[in-house]
Amino acid sequence: MRNFHLAGRSTVHAENAMVATSHPLAVLAAIEVLRSGGTAVDAAVAASALLAVVEPQSTGIGGDCFALVQPKGEGKIVAYNGSGRAPKAAEASWYLERNLHAIPLTSAHAVSIPGAVDAWATILRDHGKLGLDSLLQPAIKAAEQGYVVAPHIAFDWKNQFEKLKNGTNTERYLLPHGRPALAGDVIRQPELGQTLRAIAKDGRDAFYTGAVAADMVETLRGIGGLHTLEDFAAHTTETTTPIGTLYKGHDVWQCPPNGPGITMLVMLNILSRFDLTKFPALSVERFHLEAEAARIAYMMREQHIGDPAFANVDVVRILTNEFADQYGDKIRMDRLLDLPDVKPPMNPSTVYITVVDRDRNVCSFINSIAHSFGSAIVSNKTGILLQNRGAGFRIEPGHPNCIAPGKRPLHTIIPGLLTRAGRAEMPFGVMGGQYQPVGQVHVLTNILDYGCDVQEAIDMPRGLHYEGVYQLEDGVPADVVEGLKKLGHKTTSVVPPLGGGQAIWIDWDKGTLTGGSDPRKDGCALGY
Repeated sequence: MRNFHLAGRSTVHAENAMVATSHPLAVLAAIEVLRSGGTAVDAAVAASALLAVVEPQSTGIGGDCFALVQPKGEGKIVAYNGSGRAPKAAEASWYLERNLHAIPLTSAHAVSIPGAVDAWATILRDHGKLGLDSLLQPAIKAAEQGYVVAPHIAFDWKNQFEKLKNGTNTERYLLPHGRPALAGDVIRQPELGQTLRAIAKDGRDAFYTGAVAADMVETLRGIGGLHTLEDFAAHTTETTTPIGTLYKGHDVWQCPPNGPGITMLVMLNILSRFDLTKFPALSVERFHLEAEAARIAYMMREQHIGDPAFANVDVVRILTNEFADQYGDKIRMDRLLDLPDVKPPMNPSTVYITVVDRDRNVCSFINSIAHSFGSAIVSNKTGILLQNRGAGFRIEPGHPNCIAPGKRPLHTIIPGLLTRAGRAEMPFGVMGGQYQPVGQVHVLTNILDYGCDVQEAIDMPRGLHYEGVYQLEDGVPADVVEGLKKLGHKTTSVVPPLGGGQAIWIDWDKGTLTGGSDPRKDGCALGY
């Protein structure tokens, strides 16, 4: 079916195990864990912890985590929700009384309780052979002895220079030379290294109780936050059942709300009403249909999705054919649907890790501090850069995503998993804030509709219809851009490119693994 040519990376092939993520050091750390007998989850945590040091604009121990795990690639799929909650004092009325109708991105109010460390410990408890004591060692070494800054990370550092100059403790911790880090610079973060040592020694309690938690609370309350030690100590990770839909004979799985994976599933349900193979992969028709499906799905998400512990989120109804038909049947090939332009409050950064081990345990794993460099608030003594995931709340009483005490915000990070007849075929993810549901659909349809291998699927030029504008990468052909304009799309060229992605395809018949990793990032796929 392939009717295009992309000159890009080769796929990576192996028999035993494979890892793909956005930084070579993290890939190597994960491979070393796997070769020493660790599980896919062990490898993912080691990689995530190291990325929390070497990719500080995207992730950190001050952020959140979601994961999908399938033991042996055939067992029951488990979803882990490691997203943090608002402080117990975070009543919507408190903000409205102070004339705050949105949460400022670099304020203490944007900091929800970080969920990553507890999620790591929980997932390791259920599926790991190793502990945080050994798995955090590569991260500790990088923080204390230094790491070399990679090119894409340097690009982001430069772009966020003004934000870092004006943050809380960020000049001290993240601008050590008084300027953004450059590719090839060596960065050391000894305070963060000491914090990681404490977690390695005493586990998740070292983060959520005691001196580390006290320092985070002191930092946040010192700049107006409502956080307490009790908020940190009370944090837990939710273990749930994934939600899914059927597309082209495959089951596609996501974490349930407050995760946003349902957005991607609604897009697939809408697109399943069309035969994409009638149109070239790089065509006006294909990009138009993807945009229309995204506009409908994102509108649904902004209207209906929040923390199900606080709002009635009817997942079953939203994933029905009838729900998809409600708007999908109205899509036209000669014009745009008349839909309101939703304005989601978040467009953050993240890292994604996919791992398959020698026993075919499968881990699809994502970790984030929300916007690039999060809240730009670093805890006074511990070197922890705190996320601004709380800015994803709305301050609109009655809205399913309105802030409330102990509530989790509507998230943006989504690990994906493709199965067929109950057996894992591809753990995959696409990074990049609001792009993630569209990115996952784009990569998946590249494979299932257009016959791409995992690397070709990731390399394919991308677009995101966001806030009324179709953002298109330079690789989208000029005639396609012009055709989209004729249909009524407002278009713009995006720099830097949209997101990043990783995937591993499992061939059960051959007993092999095929990996792909996005050239839009610094990382790679590697197996043995």
